[in-house]
Amino acid sequence: MTGRHAVALVLLSAGSAALLLAGAAFARLPGRYLRLHALSAATTLGAPLTAAALAVETGPGRAALKLLLIGGLVLAAGPVTTMAIGRLTARQGREQPR
Repeated sequence: MTGRHAVALVLLSAGSAALLLAGAAFARLPGRYLRLHALSAATTLGAPLTAAALAVETGPGRAALKLLLIGGLVLAAGPVTTMAIGRLTARQGREQPR
């Protein structure tokens, strides 16, 4: 196992763990806002780490650059989308009572 493979394995493990924890939290949390909070962790941590792991594994080149660009776009757009969905839910008054 080369150093590049080890780094990719660590990044992929961390990204997969973040995605699995976010999925478990989404299934267990009661309110819509709490579920949005769980999903924002997946988009800001899990998906970019997974994309970085794939970029490291492919090695230098165009494919790695494309994967890093995708990870960066998900990292930038995820919190904005979560905030927009939260605001729309608040405006429509769809929050369930506790």
